[in-house]
Amino acid sequence: MSVNSAEPPIEVDVILVKAGRTKIRYPATLLHDDGTRLAVRAPWAGDGVHDFGFVRFEAGDVFTEYYWRDRWYSVKEVRTAAGVLKGWYCDITRPAVRTGTELVVEDLDLDLWRSAEGTDVRRLDEDEFAESGLADRDPEAAAAAVAALEELERLARGDGFTGLLE
Repeated sequence: MSVNSAEPPIEVDVILVKAGRTKIRYPATLLHDDGTRLAVRAPWAGDGVHDFGFVRFEAGDVFTEYYWRDRWYSVKEVRTAAGVLKGWYCDITRPAVRTGTELVVEDLDLDLWRSAEGTDVRRLDEDEFAESGLADRDPEAAAAAVAALEELERLARGDGFTGLLE
C-alpha cells in the first residue's frame, strides 16, 4: 500500500517492547510497506507533555514513523498539529517485525535527535544503554545497536539523512 493508493487506510498497532515488556502500544495508519521499509503516521501517543529541554512532544503533534526490517533503527519525523517540522527522533531498535496489523519493535535504549534545521544532532540515553546489560547478554545485538547509532549520527550530520525517508 502506498500513500497515493485508492485503498482504504490500513490501521496497525505499533508495539514498542523494552526489556521484554510492552513499553507502549498505539494505533497508527500504515502509509507504506514495500517489504523492507514501513511508514506509519500517528498522533503523539504519550501521556501529557514530554519536555526534553531541546524539544517538546505534546498533544496534537504528529509522528510519521519509518521502520526497517533490515536495519537496527527507526526514524520518527515530528511535526506540530499545524505541520511545522520539529525534527526527527530516532530509536535504536532491533529490525521491525510486522505480523498482520501489529508492528513490533524492540527498543535498545539508544536514541538520536536531529532538529528540523539539522544544527542540533545529539545522542541520547547512552547511560541507559550501558546500564541495560545488553553488551553482556547479547554482545552481537549491542554491537549492532552501537553501529546503527554511529550510522544515524553520520547521516544526521551530513546530507544523506532525509534520503532515508524518501
